Amino acid sequence: MTATEAPAKTDWRGDLPWLALVALVVLATRAIWFGNPVADFDEQLYSFIGWRMQYGELPFVNWWDRKPFGLFAIFGAIHALFGPSALAYQLVATAVTMVSAWQTFRLARLLVDRVAAAIAAALMAMLLAAYASYSGQSEVFFTPLMLGMALLLVDPKHPDFTRRAMWAMLLGGLALQVKYTVIMQCAFFGGWALWVEWRRGRTLPQLAGIAAGFAALGLLPTLLVAAFYAAIGHFDAFWFANFLSFFERAAAPQGRWAPSHWVGVAPVAVLAAGGLYAAFRMARPERFGVWAFFAGWALATLLTVLLPGTVYLYYYAAMAAPVVLLAAPLFDSRGPAKAWIGVALAAVMLALLNLPARYAQSQDERAATQALVDAIAPHVGGETCLWIWDGPTALYRLTDSCVPTQFVYPDHLNNALETGALGTEQVGEVNRVLATIPGAIVTADEGMTVRNPVASELVFQVLDANYSEAVTVEMHGRNVTAWVREPPAS
Repeated sequence: MTATEAPAKTDWRGDLPWLALVALVVLATRAIWFGNPVADFDEQLYSFIGWRMQYGELPFVNWWDRKPFGLFAIFGAIHALFGPSALAYQLVATAVTMVSAWQTFRLARLLVDRVAAAIAAALMAMLLAAYASYSGQSEVFFTPLMLGMALLLVDPKHPDFTRRAMWAMLLGGLALQVKYTVIMQCAFFGGWALWVEWRRGRTLPQLAGIAAGFAALGLLPTLLVAAFYAAIGHFDAFWFANFLSFFERAAAPQGRWAPSHWVGVAPVAVLAAGGLYAAFRMARPERFGVWAFFAGWALATLLTVLLPGTVYLYYYAAMAAPVVLLAAPLFDSRGPAKAWIGVALAAVMLALLNLPARYAQSQDERAATQALVDAIAPHVGGETCLWIWDGPTALYRLTDSCVPTQFVYPDHLNNALETGALGTEQVGEVNRVLATIPGAIVTADEGMTVRNPVASELVFQVLDANYSEAVTVEMHGRNVTAWVREPPAS
């Protein structure tokens, strides 16, 4: 973008009908999951820890995970305000997604007309749903922060650009407290802002000072969290969970790329390739610098996705906003294909989401969860706990059970990739939990990841000797079984 390029002025009254249509898309792609406590996996952990925070229990100390404190604080605030149910965070996530759609529309309007901008915003919402951010995944909550950074930085001619850039870096710091991998996007935005400052004639010492300010603001939220844990005497727990354990976790056999990803990344790849082709061969954007800014952001976001040693398809939800902005020229009604390509892509994406089938799936999952709760609840209570070796974390709250380990997320104790990354010996912790004599144990016939074979053998030896099958349900393509402890022989 050159210094002479500025965002287009818009009449927001004309935008409202299109934003209303986008809001309907957001609601349609998310409402089918409302009230489903097992809609996805990770969010059940975030919800549980966030819920327990109002009772004075803390992530990394009472409950272990390596996600940033800010993510749990979001869920904690939601549950403190609206109760402990899954519906609480699902409604808030829907509102947050609507904000992201509005931000996407605003940015797209810098390049294209209202029709194309509405298509981009709708596709953003559908991509979030396609990549499993349809309920409460972390990508839902950091996306508006990234879009906020883009809105603050997209106009290099703004007279308050430096101040806006400082605010943008603070937004990036908040996003880091939702998911650390956004550091790649923050680095792009920071580099962009410094380049703009250099183009404005800043000297090297001035640029160094601005860069130091950017870094300080970006790190501030994390430093405040670290200071809090240091003040209460648990800095070591914070440091290990947030940083050291990340490097001690083994990568999955497929690493950053699995053969199945070729199909899974198709929506993102088609949009990115189409946007690149359209920008150079079909409808070169009048504000080409703005489009280049979006292209750079999309590339940085791809690096966000690929940063961990193991990449899961749902990570690509992070690309929902930047990739549709990159593709915006493809939908521009002023181009040779008008808006028809965008309409067709939106229709295809909606068909792929298959909302009626997903609604039926959601209802089946709710029924299956209730069957597990009904089987487990009579066998737990007081100091007799449920233990979920493999299954939905939400069962702890739904059965009103105690939890026999700080590793409330089942994957931490059954996943062979976590061996040596927990700060405690995995098999030893499994033995300790079994020694508490849980009133019920939940298992699944197939692991979501590579299981620790030694720990798994220990669990099933105890199940064979002391537990009987209460109920088995199908959930997320697996058979999940609740086992209840048999009374001792007289």
